[in-house]
Parts: sequence; structure tokens; C-alpha cells
Amino acid sequence: MLKDFSWDMTGYIPKYNMEPSANGLSEYLAERIFQLEPEPPKVDSINEYILSALREKNLIYFSFFLHHYELQLNKRIKSFLGVDGRDPYNTERFLDIKLSCRELMLQKLTDYDPDKGAEYATYIYPFIRDAMLRFRMGEEAWSVSSLSNYKLIRSMAWLYHNTKDAVNEFARKYNCDLALAEEYLKVARGIRNQQSLYVMDEDGEETGEDVALDDSWNYTDILWNGIQAEKVRRAFEKLNYREQTLLEKRLEICMTCGRVGSWKNRHTFEELAIMFEGSTASGAERAYRKAVDHLTELLVSEGALHAVLLKQTSKTTRKKKIAAAVYEYQVDYDGEWGEISFDFKNGTAKIVRLADWDTMKTNRFANRAIQHILSLPSEDLPRNKFIPLE
Repeated sequence: MLKDFSWDMTGYIPKYNMEPSANGLSEYLAERIFQLEPEPPKVDSINEYILSALREKNLIYFSFFLHHYELQLNKRIKSFLGVDGRDPYNTERFLDIKLSCRELMLQKLTDYDPDKGAEYATYIYPFIRDAMLRFRMGEEAWSVSSLSNYKLIRSMAWLYHNTKDAVNEFARKYNCDLALAEEYLKVARGIRNQQSLYVMDEDGEETGEDVALDDSWNYTDILWNGIQAEKVRRAFEKLNYREQTLLEKRLEICMTCGRVGSWKNRHTFEELAIMFEGSTASGAERAYRKAVDHLTELLVSEGALHAVLLKQTSKTTRKKKIAAAVYEYQVDYDGEWGEISFDFKNGTAKIVRLADWDTMKTNRFANRAIQHILSLPSEDLPRNKFIPLE
């Protein structure tokens, strides 16, 4: 426990001013929050700081360690974010993960035994990885009882995607019965399209391979639900042959039976263009996007999904940048349109009028529209957009 430790930073201050600007803390500062002024006393190895912290029960030495270790920690978090797939680089999320790692490093400090031969940076590495996984586990739309189960599900996802018999391979690897392996397969298969699912390789390291089927929207999670599957089948049958073919070949999925093929085998837009003579790759991509939009509209009418439609009605430009815009929004292609006013200079939005079917208490659909538009660069705002929701 650290209750007997002191943490007196007298004589040291943060090297950089961490006051956020109107746009929040910059990426440059987020990567330097542990830097100190003046420079900590020089040592032959930064592990000496950890030994001093344990010996003198003074966490100022832990701060000295962080000062030198920060660059390595940044690289590890960026590597994690590089395979995460959910967001581009986000300063606030980066900082949250970084502080979670620091908290874990503090918790494990007194457990470190230098007599076992490993330096603290080596000892703490797997715990840092667990801290990042635990952070993301808390973010994700699906949840499990523990980090251990979370890792097992991801391991099953890797086996499902890369082996012919995932159940037997999982049972052999973890020395469990086939029934338990089947349960893990059911969970992994059910969540793999609820959001991006980056998995563990055979050595327990996370890979950059996403076993989800599409980075924008897909329907496999629905297909594994018996009630929703019938709705999907009915909606799919209302598409024309070209739309059906584009969706099945691009997503590598049978939309009527639920069979999911390897993501590696999906057709490229060039290959789809060849299937429909006279089309180009860009034309095939546009046709595919229209097919997705059409299927979404049909799924909404079947009650399998919700959707928010956005339509830009005006915008204000200052110095060639969009400073403000007004969007109308509609819920489920039905009812009166609502209106939302955006102030991009301050990163804020105001609901001027609620659309039909939105809720007075939570403004669920309006808030989802606001989150989406504010996440986009102001110079790349769509004139029309739909956002599917489960």
C-alpha cells in the first residue's frame, strides 16, 4: 500500500503549461504531462528512481521515473490506439488511458520485487497492457464479468477467424470442455459486429486485425438474433438483385442464412465493378453505399433499426472555414423534422426543435446527431447523412 509514502514535489513544477485552450489540450501537451522542470537528477538507469522510491517511501522518485518513461508510455498507448479502430487520435481519450496506466503503475509499485532480476519497466509492461484493455472494456457496447473473460472472448474471436475448428482449438488451448468453448464462440460471434473487435494472437498480443465485417455499418449481429433475422430476411428480399449481390460480396456474408465468411475474402470494389460490366470501382462503391442506405431504410420500416436523417439547411463561413451550421433531423424516415444549430468555433450545439419520435427527457436521437456532427472536421461536413442506431 502507498499510505506510508509521501509525494512532495517541492522544487519541481510541470515543464509545460497544461491550461487547455478553447479546443482542449493539444496533442503536443498531452504527450508531455509528466515532464518536470528542472530536469530530475541524473542516474545510470531510470530503475534507480523506482528503487529510491521504494527505499525512501517518497513518490517524487516515481515522478522522476515518469519523466523519463513518458516517451515509451506514449508509444505503447499509440500502438494500442493504432489497432483499436474505434476513433482517430483523440486527445481526451489518450489522456484518460494514460492516467489509467499511471494509476495502475502506482498500484503495482509496492508489488515490484527487484530481487527477481527484472527492471520495473519490464515488470510493469503486462499490467499497462491490462490497464488499456480494461479501459476499453469499460467503453465498449458489450460487457463481461472480468478482464480474464474479455481476453478469452477475444482469443476465441481470433480462432474463429483464423482456424477451421475454433471450438476444438479453444478447448485444447485452454483445457476446457467443448460446451464451454461453444459458449465463448456464441459470445464472440454475437458481439463481433456490435463494434470493432481487435483480437489476441496466439501469443496473447493484440493484433491489428479487425474481425468485424465493415467499418461503417453491418448486420451480422442482427442475423444471430432469431427474432431480428426474419426482419433482415424480409428487408433483404425487397432489394434488387444488384443490391443483394453488392452487399453479400462486399460483406462476405449470406444475408438470408447468416453464414459469415472470412473478411480477407471480401470482394474489392474493382472486383465488384467487373461483375457488373460498364461500372468503375468508384461507381461500384457508390452503388454499394446506396444499397446499404436502402437496406437500412427497409430495416427501419421492419422495426429492426432506428435511423437519424440529417439535412444541412444553412451554414456560416468565416475565413474559408465553416463557423456555424444548421441541420434538420428526422427520426426513422417519419414525422416532422427537428432542427439543431451548431457553433463549431466553440464546439457546441443547440436543439432548436425536437423531431417527432424524439424523447423530451433524453433527446436521444438529437444527441446522437450532435455527437456525430461535432466529431467531424468542420471543413468536411456532409450536406445529407443518415446514422443507423440499434
